[in-house]
Amino acid sequence: MSAAGKAADEALNCALPIGADGVRQKMYDDYFELAGKRFHSRLIIGTGKYRDFAQTRAAVEQSGAEIVTVAVRRVNITDRAKEGLLDYIDPNKYAILPNTAGCYTAEEAVKTCRLAREAGAGELVKLEVIGDPKTLFPDVAATIEAAKTLIKEGFKVLPYITDDPVACLRLEELGCAAVMPLAAPIGSGLGIRNPYNLRIIIEQTKVPIIVDAGVGTASDAAEALELGCDAVLMNTAIAGAKDPLAMARAMKLAVEAGRLAYLAGRIEAKLYATASSPLTGLIS
Repeated sequence: MSAAGKAADEALNCALPIGADGVRQKMYDDYFELAGKRFHSRLIIGTGKYRDFAQTRAAVEQSGAEIVTVAVRRVNITDRAKEGLLDYIDPNKYAILPNTAGCYTAEEAVKTCRLAREAGAGELVKLEVIGDPKTLFPDVAATIEAAKTLIKEGFKVLPYITDDPVACLRLEELGCAAVMPLAAPIGSGLGIRNPYNLRIIIEQTKVPIIVDAGVGTASDAAEALELGCDAVLMNTAIAGAKDPLAMARAMKLAVEAGRLAYLAGRIEAKLYATASSPLTGLIS
């Protein structure tokens, strides 16, 4: 378990009341596996849009995240001679997930991943190929093309994709380590627009499902986990909040609550009321 994961476990033990041993054990035993590694935190956060690197580090700490994603084309992680994000986010404590944000072609994305690997960032990459600069929706065809190349070269690919069950299925069949369907357009804060598509993706997919993009507040993150998604990735929802550190903490709690609610098993939704108390033995 990573250092961040151990810290998350300690925080969980403090948060749960005495007598909640069964609940504590349920959460302690819970994890998701990504590219052969286990992670207890189901919150992945980005590192853009913060005031400075110090605030970025503080937000990561408050979030309890074990995986931190970095835009290779926008944030310095390749030139260690200059101050960069890795001076504030310890790669021995957190899994660094390079991403290809800002790439508009498969060729650009592949080149960016190669650059990140050469800089020592490893083979786990978030693949993002934008098809439209206004909506920032992914180019599905180019994403599939880039994924094919990267997988052949030994990369473990996490593709940002539309909430299209067929596209997610095709990427899984190619050998992607996970699929990352959007909740809504990047940075929109609209939350999950199509939970029905997500349910289909969850039903048919064997690799981890990580909701990526569009989360606006804590209830959106909780909903993603309640639906059965394995994790949620966000940046703007935290970095763009009036108080990023408070929002990072809120997202941590929301993800934990959503996952625990999923494990607990919610009641069936019904159109009509059902009495909370039994009708037998009523006092007349």
